[in-house]
Amino acid sequence: MEKRLYKSATNRVICGVCGGLGEYLNIDPTLVRLLCLVLICGAGSGLLIYIVAAIIMPEAPGKY
Repeated sequence: MEKRLYKSATNRVICGVCGGLGEYLNIDPTLVRLLCLVLICGAGSGLLIYIVAAIIMPEAPGKY
């Protein structure tokens, strides 16, 4: 079975991007959220990456 990257339908705070990445990588989504926060505060590029990912990543099929 092929793994696909989707926004999380069950583990979402804003758009489900970090939850989806956590599910895809089999790690706790909280760690992904912390990394995103560090990127936003540190370099400012994390916000741009998050916005682009929220636009590009599809919603998870059949999770609603």
